[in-house]
Amino acid sequence: MKDKRILYVSSEVVPYLPENDISSASFEAPKLINATGGQTRIFMPRFGNINERRHQLHEVIRLSGMNLVINDLDMPLIIKVASIPKERMQVYFIDNEDYFKRKATFSDEDGVLFDDNDERAIFFAKGVIETVKKLNWAPDIIHVNGWMSSLLPMYLRHYYGNEPLFSDAKIVTSVYNQNFEGTLDKDMKKKVLFDGIEDEAVEHLDHPSHDNILKVAIDNSDGVIIGSETISEELSAYLDAKDFPVLNYVKREEMANAYQTFYLKDILNEEED
Repeated sequence: MKDKRILYVSSEVVPYLPENDISSASFEAPKLINATGGQTRIFMPRFGNINERRHQLHEVIRLSGMNLVINDLDMPLIIKVASIPKERMQVYFIDNEDYFKRKATFSDEDGVLFDDNDERAIFFAKGVIETVKKLNWAPDIIHVNGWMSSLLPMYLRHYYGNEPLFSDAKIVTSVYNQNFEGTLDKDMKKKVLFDGIEDEAVEHLDHPSHDNILKVAIDNSDGVIIGSETISEELSAYLDAKDFPVLNYVKREEMANAYQTFYLKDILNEEED
C-alpha cells in the first residue's frame, strides 16, 4: 500500500468511543495501511460523549468557519483534530453545536433515536467532503463505516461529482450487523432532494430504515466489505444481486492481508507490492 492515500470515514472509532465491530475496524484498518507505507486520514463526528480534554482534541481554525446548508438552514462547521496515542494517525472530528453537543451518540437515555439523526448524517457527509477539499488531499480510496457515514458515497457521486480532487477516488463501504429499530425522519429524502440530488439516487430513502440507508451507500460504492460475522438477510440479498467486489468477513488477525489485497487488486485493479 506504499504511498496510497485512504480516507476513512466512520461513525465510531476506538479509542474515542467504546469498542465494537465498527469502531475497532475503523482503528485497525488505518493502522495496517500506515504499517505498509500508506497514508491515512480518519474522520468521525465529534459526539458530545467524547472527552475532549482526555483525548486532547483541539479546533483547527483554518479549517473551521464555513457554513453548510442543511434543509435551507445555515449550520456552522467546526473541525477538531486529535492524534491516536502511540500511532501515527490523525483523526478529524466534524462538529456543530446543534447536532453534536449532546452527551450521546445516536439516541437518548431511553434508547429513542434523535429526531435530527437524518440531518446529522447529511451534515457529516458534506462536512467531511468540504474539509478534505480544504486539506487538498486527494484520496485513492474512501472507506465508509457506519450508517451515519452512509450518505457520503451518494453525495460524492451526485453532489460533488465534478470535484476534480475526487475524480479518481474509489469508494468502499463496510456493512455491519449494527442496526436501529424503525426509521429516521420521514422527511429525510425531501431534505436530501433540497440539495438538487436526483430522485432516483435516493429512492431507498422513501423508507429511511437502517438497511435502506446502507443501500444508498452500496449503490454508490465500488466494492463492499462485510465487517461483521452476520449481517441482515435483506442486505445480504441486496449484495448478492450486485456485480462488484465483496470481501466477506475476516477475523482481526487476518484483516491486514485481506484488506490490502482487496484494496489493491479488487478496488484499484493493481498488483500487490
